[in-house]
This record gives sequence, C-alpha cells and structure tokens, in this order.
Amino acid sequence: MSLEVVAFKMQLNPGQSAEYKRRHDDIWPELSQALRDAGVIDYSIHLDDETNTLFAVMKRKTNHGLDELSNTDLMQRWWAHMADIMQTNPDNVPISTPLTNLFEL
Repeated sequence: MSLEVVAFKMQLNPGQSAEYKRRHDDIWPELSQALRDAGVIDYSIHLDDETNTLFAVMKRKTNHGLDELSNTDLMQRWWAHMADIMQTNPDNVPISTPLTNLFEL
C-alpha cells in the first residue's frame, strides 16, 4: 500500500476552539467510516491558540477516494455543521491552504 502525507491549514473563528473540539470529539461515526473507506489512514488537526489557525496532517492512500467523498451528502452536511465556527467558502467547504513539507526525520 502506497501512502502520501498531506498537511494544510484552516482558520477557526475566535473563541470557537472548545466547540470545534467538542464537535470533533463527537464526530459522526458514519463520517469517520467514510473517511477510512476513502483511504484516510491517519488524520490529526492541531490548533495554534494565538492565531486560531488549525494545522491538519493527513496520511492517505495514494489511490484515495477523497475527491468523491467531498461530493456526498454526508460531507456536505458535515461542512454545513462546521461552517458557523470556521472560515469557509460560500459552499461551506473549509478554506484551506496546503503546507509545504520542508523536513522529515
């Protein structure tokens, strides 16, 4: 199995870190399963408290199905569920910026 690691950042609205954590602690089981089924092996999101910047690191199969997952009703509902606490595009997709890998050990 061939894997790739992607990292990106998103922006949380001020004062929403506890709510963001609560919603992810209660992530819908069907969404967790859909992410796994789409090829996600590991996914973590970290917060810079000073800037409200979220940093995400995802390990996924190179032949992942995340592009298809983004078009599902399930993913659309999750993004709508999160849109009030983070910066999103008009279609509720979180605004994300890819990060460049500069070092690995």
